[in-house]
Amino acid sequence: MCASCLCGSAPCLLCGCCPSSRNSTVTRLVFSFFLLLGTLVSVIMILPGMEAQLQKIPGFCQGASTIPGMENQFNCDVIVGYKSVYRMCFAMTCFFFLFSAIMVRVQSSKDPRAAIQNGFWFFKFLILVGITVGAFFIPDGTFHTVWFYFGVVGSFIFIVIQLILLIDFAHSWNKTWVGNAEEGNSKCWFAGLLSFTFLHYALAFTSVVLFYIYYTQPNDCTEHKVFISLNLIISVIISIVSILPKVQEAQPQSGLLQASLISLYTMYVTWSAMTNNPNRKCNPSLLSLVSNVSSSEPTPTSAPGQVQWWDAQSIVGLVIFLFCTLYASIRSSSNTQVNKLMQTEEGGSYGGEGEVGEDGVRRAVDNEEEGVTYSYSFFHFHLCLASLYIMMTLTNWYQPDTTTQAMQSSMPAVWVKISSSWLGLGLYLWTLLAPLMFPDRDFS
Repeated sequence: MCASCLCGSAPCLLCGCCPSSRNSTVTRLVFSFFLLLGTLVSVIMILPGMEAQLQKIPGFCQGASTIPGMENQFNCDVIVGYKSVYRMCFAMTCFFFLFSAIMVRVQSSKDPRAAIQNGFWFFKFLILVGITVGAFFIPDGTFHTVWFYFGVVGSFIFIVIQLILLIDFAHSWNKTWVGNAEEGNSKCWFAGLLSFTFLHYALAFTSVVLFYIYYTQPNDCTEHKVFISLNLIISVIISIVSILPKVQEAQPQSGLLQASLISLYTMYVTWSAMTNNPNRKCNPSLLSLVSNVSSSEPTPTSAPGQVQWWDAQSIVGLVIFLFCTLYASIRSSSNTQVNKLMQTEEGGSYGGEGEVGEDGVRRAVDNEEEGVTYSYSFFHFHLCLASLYIMMTLTNWYQPDTTTQAMQSSMPAVWVKISSSWLGLGLYLWTLLAPLMFPDRDFS
């Protein structure tokens, strides 16, 4: 029974606990599990004490670097975790990119490639393990420098995708609760919508105040002042636009709940960007904020030869990543604009009970015989970008510094995150204004 699940073409791994599972949902969940498993391995590789074990890999640290200017000059205790995460995420990126290329233009489950997409999990796992093992034997050369910029570009796109998923989640949330309010007990549901909207705005406004207090200086940190002010202004604009009578007439489901959630996420991205500023006067460590230590004094994060892989923004980033990854796997949206952006079709009802084969194994319902419900290729490309985002998040967007033999934050990370927040806000504003600008088109 297990062999048919692992090697066959019909997924049944989750049918025991989800007997009404659909083929498309089960497949996305299993691929997402592969990504989460790789993320867990990457996290373990940067845990304190693991550097001693990783250094036992022949040639992985001492005497292995061919990076110009770094031959045997770097601190193995610092660089080995960085190298391990890069190689693990490189393997996951290659794995998902391979499937993205293979699954281009699959139209239905009748396509022979659909059998590869929806089954043969054991062999897929072996492929991922094989790529991972091979990645650890890649010569250094310029690998880390080049792959850093791949990570920057991929993370930029993934942050925008995260915002699109949050927009879709907020739309679905608002539609469901408004629908429940119209069916009965309207006061309770509308009170819930109002409470969450107020909470989101309160957190966003509190964040802005704290940003001005701790991440700006009277005569310094001009970039931070611009970032905070500009994103605050744009958040106010999208909130006002979302409740304009014309917009409400064209899109009855638009409202302040979506705008408040997007505003809060924008403030998170702004904070995440500012924490990557190498200027310690504009980027105090969380420890210094808690203990009221001056940001100009040395902190553990600025000590040569030491590196802080984990900080508050990295942890929050991982939580949002986990939510968006799981939501992308099970989402069933009726938002046409988001479906077009995410290459998915409008969600339908769940299938019936899972089918039981002659071997007694319960399998998921094949709901893609007439046509796929999501783009196989784009889904894998999304996971490919997610792998790059995880790589940058776990390494805190650091780059090796050949002079201090430490890991340093960099301004490219700041601009990538801020620009992605602007692009995301622009996309949300477009979803509000597009029906008014092009009334002849269907944006429902």
